[in-house]
Amino acid sequence: MKPSALNFRHLLERHELGRQLFEQVGVHLQAKGFKLSTGTIVDATLIATPSSTRNAKGERDPEMKQSKKGNLW
Repeated sequence: MKPSALNFRHLLERHELGRQLFEQVGVHLQAKGFKLSTGTIVDATLIATPSSTRNAKGERDPEMKQSKKGNLW
């Protein structure tokens, strides 16, 4: 299995490490004079990418999904 951000996220969730990681990043940023707080993502940006959802082996990549923006996929 190739590493991906999604696999990393699932690993954090499985071991309940997300909150601990968030707290440690907050401590580090606070020491540098910044503040980190929780929030909600309300919008995402779609960017142009090649239309193929196939990986290097020519197989369909299970992590690739299509999104529709307006009438464009």
